[in-house]
Amino acid sequence: MNILLIAPIVYPLLLGILTLGVWHYRRIQMIINLVGSFGLMVIGFLLLGQVMKNGIQVSQIGNWTAPFGISIVADTFSAIMVTITGVMAFAISIYSVSSVSPRFMNREQELRRSQFAYYPLLNLMYMGINGAFITGDLFNMYVWFEVMLISSFVLLALGGDKNQIEGTFKYVTINLLSSAFFLIGVGLLYGITGTLNMADLAVKIHQVENQGLVTVIAMFFLISFGIKAAVFPLYFWLPASYHTPPISVSAIFAGMLTKVGVYSLIRVFTLIFITDVGYTHTIILWISILTMVTGVLGAASQYDSRRILSFHIISQIGYMTLGLALYTPLALAGAVFYIMHHIIVKSNLFLISGIMNRVGGSFDIRRLGSLANTYPFLAVLFLIPALSLAGIPPLSGFWSKFFVVKAGLDISENFAVFVALAVGLLTLYSMTKIWNEAFWKNRSDNAFPPMETGLFSRGNLYMTIPVIMLAIITLLIGFWPDPFYRLADQASLELMNPSMYIEAVLGGKP
Repeated sequence: MNILLIAPIVYPLLLGILTLGVWHYRRIQMIINLVGSFGLMVIGFLLLGQVMKNGIQVSQIGNWTAPFGISIVADTFSAIMVTITGVMAFAISIYSVSSVSPRFMNREQELRRSQFAYYPLLNLMYMGINGAFITGDLFNMYVWFEVMLISSFVLLALGGDKNQIEGTFKYVTINLLSSAFFLIGVGLLYGITGTLNMADLAVKIHQVENQGLVTVIAMFFLISFGIKAAVFPLYFWLPASYHTPPISVSAIFAGMLTKVGVYSLIRVFTLIFITDVGYTHTIILWISILTMVTGVLGAASQYDSRRILSFHIISQIGYMTLGLALYTPLALAGAVFYIMHHIIVKSNLFLISGIMNRVGGSFDIRRLGSLANTYPFLAVLFLIPALSLAGIPPLSGFWSKFFVVKAGLDISENFAVFVALAVGLLTLYSMTKIWNEAFWKNRSDNAFPPMETGLFSRGNLYMTIPVIMLAIITLLIGFWPDPFYRLADQASLELMNPSMYIEAVLGGKP
C-alpha cells in the first residue's frame, strides 16, 4: 500500500471529521482547516515528486489485483491536479479567516454561514475532488463525484438567501441529470465489457464487436462530463449559481469543480473512447468552439463582477476541451498547461472581487469607482490575473493560449484558431470593462460607502494574503514557464500513450 497515494483521500476525510468534532468551536475549526490545508498542499507536492521520479504510481486496495479490486492511480496529470487542489485549499483557508469569520462579519451572517459545517464540508469536498482525480475505476469515479457534489450542494446554499436557494436548486437539478447520464453510461459499458477498471476497459473496448454502440456510450459520458465541465450547450446552470454563495465558495468552485469535469473528459477520451476519434473528437471540437464564443459573449453583457467571471469560466473551458479535440501531443500539453494556469487565475479573480465588494460595498462594477486611486495595490493585484486571463504576454495566459493555438495551426484547424484568438480579444474587453468601471472612473455620489479601509487592515489582511500568493504563482508561470510546460508535456506523453497507464495498473499484462 502506497500511503502517499491514498493520503489525498484519507487526509481531508480526517480533517473533515476533526472539524466536525469541534462543531461549537468555530475558531478551532478555522485553525484546524488552516493548518490541515497546508498539509494537504504538502501531500500534493510530495505525490507529484514521487510520480516524476518513479513514474505512474498504483495501489490496489485490499491487495485485490486489477481489474478485480479498486485501483488508485496517480499519473502526472492526476498528480498535477491533486497538487493544485492542495494549493487552492490552502489559499481558500487563509481567505476564509476573514470572509467567513465572526470577527469580521456581522452576527447574522456568521450564524447563517459558518455554523453550518462550512469547514467540514470544504474538506469532504476536497476528498471527493481528489478521489475523482486518482481513482482508476469508473464506478468509483461516480462515487467520488457524488461525494464532491453533495458537499458542494450544501456549500452553495450556505446563508439561505433567496438567490442562493434558487441557484442551488438549478445546480442540484442539472447535476443530478449529469449523474444519471454517468450512471447509465457506466451500466452500458459494464454490460458490453464486464469491467469498469479504466485500464482494463482501455484493453477490452477494442474487442467489442459493435463499435457503434461504444460510440453511443461515449456520448453518454460526453453529456455527463460536459455538464460538469459547463460546455456548450450544457453550461446555463453555472452563471445562474456561482455568483450566489460566499465568495470563498465561489472561488473554489470556479477553480476546481468544472476542472473535475474537464479532467474526466480528457481521461476517458484519451484512454477509453479512442476507437472512433474522427467522430467523437470532431464533436468535441465544435462544442469547444461554441463554448468559447457563448461564454465570452455572456461575460461581455454582464456588470456583476461575479457573473462576468462565471461566464469567463465557460469560455476558458472551451480552450481546454479544444486541446483535447485537437488530440496531438502539443494540444494535450497545452490543455494541461491551460488547466494549471486557469485554476490559479480564475480563483484569484473571484477572491479579488470579494475584496472589491468588501472595500467598495458592491459586486456591481457600475456602483464602484476610483479603486485605483484609493487602493492602488489592489489595482495591481487585479491587473495580474485579469491580463493573464486575456492572454497578454508574458503572463501565464499567453503561454497557455499559445500552446493550444500552435497545436491548431500545426494541423490546419484555422477556424478554431481564429475563434480562440477572437475570444481572447473579447476577454480583454471584459477585463477592461471591470477596470474602467471599478478602478478607473470616479466614484458616483450614490455608491455604497466603503465598508473597510486598507487592504492590510485587520479585516482585510487574510483576504489579501492568498491573492498575493496566487498572483506570484501567475507571474512565476508566465516568466518561468519551462518547468510547468515540462510537467504538462510529461502528462501529454502519458495521455497520448495509454499503454503506459495500462501496464502500470495491470502489471504489464497487455
